[in-house]
Amino acid sequence: MFHGDFTLTSGARASYYVDLRRVSLDHRVAPLIGQVMLDVIAKIPNVQAVGGMTMGADPVAAAILHQGAARGLAYDAFVVRKEPKDHGRGRQVEGPDLAGKRVVVLEDTSTTGGSPLAAIEALKKVGAEIAGVAVVVDRNTGAREVIEAAGYPYYYAIGLDDLGLV
Repeated sequence: MFHGDFTLTSGARASYYVDLRRVSLDHRVAPLIGQVMLDVIAKIPNVQAVGGMTMGADPVAAAILHQGAARGLAYDAFVVRKEPKDHGRGRQVEGPDLAGKRVVVLEDTSTTGGSPLAAIEALKKVGAEIAGVAVVVDRNTGAREVIEAAGYPYYYAIGLDDLGLV
């Protein structure tokens, strides 16, 4: 975590920055994130795949996929692009076919809930059933309320109090 003056993806200003990519791409920490997030999504029945908006969700989904396989669980992973590709098959959602599958939308850290909701819109277009949103670090800045108001369960592994920020 870094302290200072930061502008977040949402445009909001913050006095601290939780850089999850720094740890979610570290060989020592990624497996732990996968284990913790497996415990979080274990509360959600019949999940078949996990993923979210690229870039933040990608290493989290990969960690869950690998740690799940190590536990004998069969979670697939997917990636949601910000925009559909302008070449090839023109896909916005990459990975296995998700039509009719229950998926959990992931995010590394959540501020406004905008990224998961954008991912949800793309996933609904390919026929995925949204089982919930799971976040590694919840910033307690309204994302949970926005996502729940949109009708989706919200789960997180770490809150600001866990980081000593409350």
